[in-house]
Amino acid sequence: MTKKFAVATLGCRTNQYETAAFIQQLQALGYQRVEEEADLCIVNTCTVTESADSSSKHQIRQLHKKHPGAKIVVTGCLAEKGEKELLQLPGVSDVVFNSQKENLLQIIHPDEKLPEFKIDHFEGHTRAFVKVQDGCNSFCSYCIIPYVRGRSRSRTLDEIVSEIKGLIANGYKEIVLTGINIGDFDGGDGSCRLADLIRACDRLEGLKRLRVSSIDPDEVDENLIQALIEGKTTAKSMHIVLQSGSNAILKKMNRKYTRQEFLKSCEKLLEAHPDFCFTTDVIVGFPGETEEDFQETLAIMKQIQFAKVHMFPYSPRERTRAFSYPHRVDPQVMNTRKQQVLRQAEHDAFLLRQNYVGKPLEVLIETYDEKLEAFFGHSDNFLPVYIKSQGLKSNDLVTCTPTENSPLGLLASL
Repeated sequence: MTKKFAVATLGCRTNQYETAAFIQQLQALGYQRVEEEADLCIVNTCTVTESADSSSKHQIRQLHKKHPGAKIVVTGCLAEKGEKELLQLPGVSDVVFNSQKENLLQIIHPDEKLPEFKIDHFEGHTRAFVKVQDGCNSFCSYCIIPYVRGRSRSRTLDEIVSEIKGLIANGYKEIVLTGINIGDFDGGDGSCRLADLIRACDRLEGLKRLRVSSIDPDEVDENLIQALIEGKTTAKSMHIVLQSGSNAILKKMNRKYTRQEFLKSCEKLLEAHPDFCFTTDVIVGFPGETEEDFQETLAIMKQIQFAKVHMFPYSPRERTRAFSYPHRVDPQVMNTRKQQVLRQAEHDAFLLRQNYVGKPLEVLIETYDEKLEAFFGHSDNFLPVYIKSQGLKSNDLVTCTPTENSPLGLLASL
């Protein structure tokens, strides 16, 4: 009988890449992906916040309900710090640490010959995330990731390029280079930097769009800017992490830049290409955050007009320095600030999109929205666009002209 499996992924794009590699290995072993009655379930967890812990455990319980006879294997960042608790959850038979994640299926099937831990397709996505780096050396005071992912280490440039060639051959037009701290990329031996990787990927025949995922502002140097602006496939958008607009809070967070340096990074990219757009992360309610500190965050959001803001309320993580910091922000105050950030982020993104009404945009079609009866995708500079047209399909790359702006995104026609 055919062996059956199910997977659940929480957290970052790096986890999504790793789960895609699990899926390909399982399919090579003859497994079939199912919604019910699986023999094996893999849960790739996250522990970046308390909410992520809860969601990870909830997913495990849900899988046990849907697949009561399945062997559940838990990996990911929560596995690093919650092994004993996870093993007590119903159905969990194994916990595999991040350091052994790439060997997870070899641990389960020690006598089987498995393909490499890499991908040549990315199930359910029109863009493919490719992990180029893992781990982090930064030790921000709020962040548990260096403790659960380990120190920074990179794949080789040749290995990454080979994997991307396989994805292009399978029809993927957009590639996203991702990692835990992608700015640390060094080719595994210090032989190259992120800008060199971007240039190597940009030369690949058949690639239409190349994105770079989350990066810190102090890692946006002239060489990287040049590689992004001069590339023929490089998307004119970047996720540059802010976290706070207050220098006092950035220092307490052990971030390696100031608000002025963050703004300078964005300004340089905008000077090089006026249509460059940005997304970011913001933490609200960090210990000691005053109303003045918070207003400085809102001021930067208003100045930059991010295409999207990922907002996180501060979540205490044991083992981090900030866990013992005094002056915790009152939960009601934190909730008020959360709502303010979300409202302003929507308002600023709307104002940003307004500049593109009537301007041609190249959009990669991702899905069809039944409610709006329109195809949805993102522009090169990561603006959400809905196109009312017939005959389009997922993974089409089309040029359209927005005729209207809306709270959901730009409305366009071909």
